[in-house]
Amino acid sequence: MRILSRYITTVYLRMICLCGGSFIAIYLVIDFLEKVTRLAKYEPELQHLALYFAVKIPEMVNQVAPLATLMATMLTLGTLAKNSEIIAMRSCGVGLVRISIPLLATALLISLAVLLNGEFIVPRSNARLDQIENILIKKKSADTFFRQSNIWHREENILLQSRLFVPATRTLQGITFWQLAPDMRPVRRIDAGTGSLSDNGWLFRNVTIRDFANGNVTATRTVAELPVQLQLKPADLKVLEKYADNMGFIALRNYCEKLQSGGYDATRYLTQMHSRLSLPFSTLVMAFLGIPFALKSGRSSGIAVGIGLSILIGFGFFVINSTLITFGQGGVLPPLIAAWAANAIFAAIGVWLTLTVNR
Repeated sequence: MRILSRYITTVYLRMICLCGGSFIAIYLVIDFLEKVTRLAKYEPELQHLALYFAVKIPEMVNQVAPLATLMATMLTLGTLAKNSEIIAMRSCGVGLVRISIPLLATALLISLAVLLNGEFIVPRSNARLDQIENILIKKKSADTFFRQSNIWHREENILLQSRLFVPATRTLQGITFWQLAPDMRPVRRIDAGTGSLSDNGWLFRNVTIRDFANGNVTATRTVAELPVQLQLKPADLKVLEKYADNMGFIALRNYCEKLQSGGYDATRYLTQMHSRLSLPFSTLVMAFLGIPFALKSGRSSGIAVGIGLSILIGFGFFVINSTLITFGQGGVLPPLIAAWAANAIFAAIGVWLTLTVNR
């Protein structure tokens, strides 16, 4: 790496660390003020409370990376322009493309790091976060949990397994329900197509009932509907939704394949799967967009202008991206288009601004 590239990269990395650290600190303070009152009523131990917020940092890094990179790009070039360093580089025959390459290369590496973080670290940290909140802080039982593509729930002599929970309609799909003897031998197995929560408990539909004795099936019958008393609540079942939100790309791809092979609609999760790739590369898009903004402003832009423009652009990106992903999850847009459209829109804006920069 040449001296000029090393210099620009060093300044850029310092700005990224400064901006990223500032955003994470602000994020932690806001999150702490928002949740500390709610968590304090469970009288948690101080180390558990501190661990709860510390474990959230990997997810915060992914969330603030695009905005931090955008702001660092604008502040880096703004600082170089203000100190007349860009003019000095240009007078030595260094073009704008040559000045921009270290910034884009660094942003690309950050995008790959964010992708790896979201794939391998964030899912584990979020699983640990749920454990800290529900077991260590709220002191809940670990009876209700989610494994890959199945929900499991256990009560005293009952074991329930479901392929999918739909929070919008509060329904279970693909249900297997076991009634067990005290020695854990099966007494009855109930298979149901769907189950919904009513005022009197859970109502299973399209039901097949099998009774067991000494490990053998003694009777089989089918009914259209069957009321079942369970202590299971929708708030407990939403662990599926939370878990899917925290899956990495590979886990979501496998999960979508299993849902589709079972005949279920996986549109929502396909959109999330594609967003696992598109969101990390929004960091690169933000850096590419920030370069022409900073260069067009030149020496007239100060730190306040760079910060203000960064926040405005970043806010616009996240609003548009969230809206498009919502459309994708609702089936209005194809999942692939919904996940990548915001990146494409802002990259196109960056191309247009680059073409209008005074070279």
